[in-house]
Amino acid sequence: MPHQQHDETWKKLHSHIDEWVTVSKTHTSEGHVASYIPELANASGDILGLCIIDIEGQTILSGDSNFRFTLQSISKVFSLILALMDNGEDVVFSKVGMEPTGDDFNSMLKLELIEPGIPFNPLINAGAIAISSLIAGNSTDEQVERILHFFRDIADNPSLSINQNVFKSESDTAHRNRSLAYFLKDNGVLDKEVDDVLRVYFSHCSIEVNCTDLARMALVLAHNGVDPIRKQRLIPRRFVQIAKTFMFTCGMYNASGEFAMNVGLPAKSGVSGSILTMVPGQYGIGIVGPALNRKGNSTAGVHLLGILSQEFDWSMF
Repeated sequence: MPHQQHDETWKKLHSHIDEWVTVSKTHTSEGHVASYIPELANASGDILGLCIIDIEGQTILSGDSNFRFTLQSISKVFSLILALMDNGEDVVFSKVGMEPTGDDFNSMLKLELIEPGIPFNPLINAGAIAISSLIAGNSTDEQVERILHFFRDIADNPSLSINQNVFKSESDTAHRNRSLAYFLKDNGVLDKEVDDVLRVYFSHCSIEVNCTDLARMALVLAHNGVDPIRKQRLIPRRFVQIAKTFMFTCGMYNASGEFAMNVGLPAKSGVSGSILTMVPGQYGIGIVGPALNRKGNSTAGVHLLGILSQEFDWSMF
């Protein structure tokens, strides 16, 4: 983006972002906070926060941007990248496919119906569980520590940690995920013990962040694996390309096509109400709004991204 255009965009963002957040916040009443993980139900439904970071590290914050939340499904993007870095594409895609499912994110329907019985993609729960089994480490503790170190590096925040209350809440209520994992074990997709794999999975879903952390992680993806602020390559370009492709096709659950039409940016949502997205080559964006629509995405967050994409012509299409 030419420097003058960036300056104009940044100035307009500064001038109008609070107004746009206020408008979008009214849409929180259309959704409901996730309750199937009991700890997530403690979040207030009327929260909406945003952070945008540019290539120089300039930051725009608005709304409830300091609200802390767990990554949930957003973590699947980065566990996929780490698994690719540990194993390469051939190994990873022997365990998961590359296609959207058209089913709910926690469905096991196609695992039984369609050969070869591997998850359709790494962003549904079954796929992310399979990916979690591929993280290198001699023990579950070592796998979790490597994930935490990697996420801290991408977010440029050495204090990121696992929210133990959310971790326990997920683990105690994870009957569907346990079923998926045992099914994968029976199909030969998991080589490790189910409880060990699930501990890794619940751990990365339970890493706690705020909007700034999320935007910082998105900025690295926006610049194809290079942190433009530290001027360091953190992820091979090819693996970012793979991750962003999945974000486009599967990142917003069963609303991914609708989101591509209305916003047109690679994105990944989580049931904490968080959305990680980016303007490629330009900005990292982190949003949280815990009230979710029926597809599992933040009602206010999606609305806000629609406004921003339209105002600045950010759609890649």
